[in-house]
Amino acid sequence: MQAHECTNHTTARMALPPTTAALEDDANWAVERATALPEVWALVAEHSDGLVDVWRLMRVCRASRAGAKEFLNTLPGLVVCGGRTSVGGESLSDVWRLDLATMRWEPMPALVTGRYDHARCAVRGALVVLGGFTQGGGRSSSVEMLSEEGGAFVDLPPLSCGGIWGAAAVAVGESDSAAGQVLLLGGVMEGGAMSRTVHLVDLATGVCTPGRPDLLRLRFDFAAAGLPGGGIVCAGGGGGSPQSAEMWGPPVQGAPDAAWTWRQLPALSVGRGGCRGCVMSDGRFAVLGGWSSGGPVSSCEALVVDGVAHWEPLPPMHDSRAYFACAAVAGCVIVAGGIGPTSAEVYDESRNRWLRLPHDLPYENELRAMGSALL
Repeated sequence: MQAHECTNHTTARMALPPTTAALEDDANWAVERATALPEVWALVAEHSDGLVDVWRLMRVCRASRAGAKEFLNTLPGLVVCGGRTSVGGESLSDVWRLDLATMRWEPMPALVTGRYDHARCAVRGALVVLGGFTQGGGRSSSVEMLSEEGGAFVDLPPLSCGGIWGAAAVAVGESDSAAGQVLLLGGVMEGGAMSRTVHLVDLATGVCTPGRPDLLRLRFDFAAAGLPGGGIVCAGGGGGSPQSAEMWGPPVQGAPDAAWTWRQLPALSVGRGGCRGCVMSDGRFAVLGGWSSGGPVSSCEALVVDGVAHWEPLPPMHDSRAYFACAAVAGCVIVAGGIGPTSAEVYDESRNRWLRLPHDLPYENELRAMGSALL
């Protein structure tokens, strides 16, 4: 009888649920196992609030560093191409890419032709540069492209509209053309005439066709970007109206199928020649820096188009700059170089502040009027 009771008692003890301590041990083991996997940290990085948070993950542990790098390697980097040095005024063919994992500038294949103040944009994963000034100050009509796979820049047919500088380029979202299409906006043409024309450029042939109504204002060296819905915003620049801004899009009030057109936007807070612009992750169009009242400025502002369009102030950059490199990626805006500094800094959208990057552009003297795009 006693033996039977003992057996039942032992069985009952073995059937008891695990203790709290045992559950905690199992949970800790699972957490430790998960956090040792770089792919888990890559998912954490993907859902972070921008590049700054991802960079901070790299300090947690070896696995988090590997996971963060894995995520960063999926993002396009800021590419800086060409430009003009402050000493000697040389037109450069150098191309650099900011490695988002190391935050260092890595060399890329050089341009075929050194140039500055040229138009540029990414088209189907390739970097395209158009026009600008070449060595000796000649206005160029040449076009070249670097494919996503790298290798080397190759010449494309020149622009049929002739030499042009200070224009802005926006890629056209289509897939029917042989090499892609670009809208070339404004700029200064051969002979020195400022332009309001919007050319549709076929990259396979170089043919420039007036593709849309002209800009409302003469513009060169201005900020421009395509909006997610297909619109385009242009702001600042030279041409006598450095505070003006305009937008290509549907009428504010009208039928859904009404023709798109350019419409005037509220003025910028200050004139901004040689400013730069980009679309942030929340859809606002940011205009940064530029030349105003005899020198570069650090102030920034953002266009809000929901409801009544208006400009909101953004925190100023650490350094005043104009004619610099700029791009928005992963909840951040990166700027580098320009008239004034060789420094690079990043605007963290989630924290609404600018942070300095650890590595300046690889030049002892300032680099200005370079091209920049994400690739």
